[in-house]
Amino acid sequence: MKKIVIIGAGMMGSALAFPARENGNEVLLVGTPLDRDIIEACKKTGRHPKFERDFPSGIAYYQFEDWKKAVAGADFIIGGVSSFGVDWFLEEVLTELDPAVPVISVTKGLINLEDGSLISYPDYWQRKLAQKGIHRTVNAIGGPCTSYELVYHDQTEVAFCGEKSEQIRMMKEAMRTSYYHISLTNDVVGLESAVALKNGYALAIAMTIGLVNRHNGADAGLHFNSQAGAFYQATKEMRLLLEMQGASRDCENIGIGDLYVTVYGGRTRKIGILLGEGKTYDEALRILSGVTLESLVVARRVYKAMVKKAENGQADLAQFPMLCHAAAVLDEGKDAELPWEAFTFDQTK
Repeated sequence: MKKIVIIGAGMMGSALAFPARENGNEVLLVGTPLDRDIIEACKKTGRHPKFERDFPSGIAYYQFEDWKKAVAGADFIIGGVSSFGVDWFLEEVLTELDPAVPVISVTKGLINLEDGSLISYPDYWQRKLAQKGIHRTVNAIGGPCTSYELVYHDQTEVAFCGEKSEQIRMMKEAMRTSYYHISLTNDVVGLESAVALKNGYALAIAMTIGLVNRHNGADAGLHFNSQAGAFYQATKEMRLLLEMQGASRDCENIGIGDLYVTVYGGRTRKIGILLGEGKTYDEALRILSGVTLESLVVARRVYKAMVKKAENGQADLAQFPMLCHAAAVLDEGKDAELPWEAFTFDQTK
């Protein structure tokens, strides 16, 4: 049995309490300062406010001011903050936490550097910690997994990545269950890039659903030709980007699986549909007030990185028409109608 502390009571961090506890571990769920109401609700009801199932019995709930008490003696920490909490997690937790305590993060995203490089959050945290004289590695979780389906014990395939194989092996043994299946890889940048990139591309694919509603009415139902055409282009561009990142083929495939689940079951689907229906970016944000939309961060950062690489002669933006389109819809007010002809190719001689 391990002592596992989850910091961040959002939906994914909280969902991981299910396999962690059901595998016989001691589990403590610690909220961030933004999670106060969630933690109070968990204490009173034994259920996350956004879940329809109770937590397994025996989980302990802590407000953030008691996080150091919670992590005492922990075998490992799960970081459950969103991409908007990356710097907060760095300063408030990683900087203060004993470097000997292993950490694994569910936060998905990439950081674009001045030269156009894209680095993972684990790399970002490790670089920042090193500047403070703190040396630790940060592991990460990636793969096609929505929180509410994990809570319902749907069969789920993910991967744990990290530089220290013994750490992620230990975490796998602690977390795997009959419904939560874990692959392992040392390819941190590959896995993290794959599961981050899918957010931006899922946004563009979901626009096709809204476009059908706009052109044919809300009762038109799902039209799969356009979704499949957009999915094809998204995977094509993702593979090119992941080749630039040096990702392994297995990590590429995990990213494509994650793309699928995000299009059909993620929060990104909601804003993509609204944009496709003709809502402006600001209108869509107002409608989805309170929903965390990490896809928007990823799309913008990756686009900026590719623009810089193109300026340096390291990339050709013509190879990324979907990425460019998504960025233009978000930041230039462009209509969501996809540039379909730009997705075609001619391989004739």
